[in-house]
Amino acid sequence: MKKIFLIACCSKKLEGTHPAEKLYQSDLFKKSLAYAKSQCADGIYILSAKHHLVPLDMELENYDVTLNNFSVAKKKAWAEKVISQLKDKWDLKNDTFVFLAGNNYRKYLLPHIEHYEIPMKNLKIGEQLKCLKENTSNKC
Repeated sequence: MKKIFLIACCSKKLEGTHPAEKLYQSDLFKKSLAYAKSQCADGIYILSAKHHLVPLDMELENYDVTLNNFSVAKKKAWAEKVISQLKDKWDLKNDTFVFLAGNNYRKYLLPHIEHYEIPMKNLKIGEQLKCLKENTSNKC
């Protein structure tokens, strides 16, 4: 069984074009990425409202799109695309997916995934930042 981390994108981004892991600039994103990297993940991806499932090294230009403004139908269509991309790379029935993302980014993905973890479910942003800081190690 593989462990794949899925991190939500954020609105704070660098200007211009950058690898995805460098583009996103919020404290929560940076701490989520550091945490995922410290967990010996088999895969780490960014859930992007515009680009769907994004590998860390994918070059992206700054953009301004959020799932918060999507209708339910558009969120479901976004999730279907992400699930299709995940199926191409991972086993949705046997692999474990760790969501470092809010409900908007996971709600319509979860019904398609057999094994998942939401380590910071129901924590406020400040609590999430503290949790990530306390649980990030350099073990990988």
